[in-house]
Amino acid sequence: MKLIAALLSAAILGMSPTMVSAHDYKLGSLEIEHPFARATPPNAPVSGGYMVIRNTGEEADRLISGEAAFADRVEVHEMKMDGEVMKMRQLADGLEIPAGGEVVLKPGGYHVMFIGIDSQFKDGETRSVKLTFEKAGSIEVGFDVQDMKAMQGHMKKDGDNAMGHGTMK
Repeated sequence: MKLIAALLSAAILGMSPTMVSAHDYKLGSLEIEHPFARATPPNAPVSGGYMVIRNTGEEADRLISGEAAFADRVEVHEMKMDGEVMKMRQLADGLEIPAGGEVVLKPGGYHVMFIGIDSQFKDGETRSVKLTFEKAGSIEVGFDVQDMKAMQGHMKKDGDNAMGHGTMK
């Protein structure tokens, strides 16, 4: 009976090759870790999505777009200081994920912007988003919605300032 259960578990896991663990995803040489989104107040028009994208391959790739049933648009954005002013802009050519490196998307830096959301993002729910990469293709990813305090705790656990810029390693 234990053998049958083990085989059944292996078969189920084999049917979902893009999911590495409960909240990590794999697409070719790309690994997407802990995607999460910011909870919103009622009637907010936007929210942000964050994650770590690691490229274990020998060739750079690029996050170029996204789609979500709950948003009018999904865009790849960057926030950075321009003199004394923090500015946000869409990355029209997408975000490069360097070969053998990683990019951290977090508040105050690189992020995915969900624009024209159809409902409030509530702590504890999951929102499904299709991310598209230039070379690896597309993957459905579940973004866990977290309130700001939980997000800050997660970012500090990673050893970075919660409001710092995304980093490339």
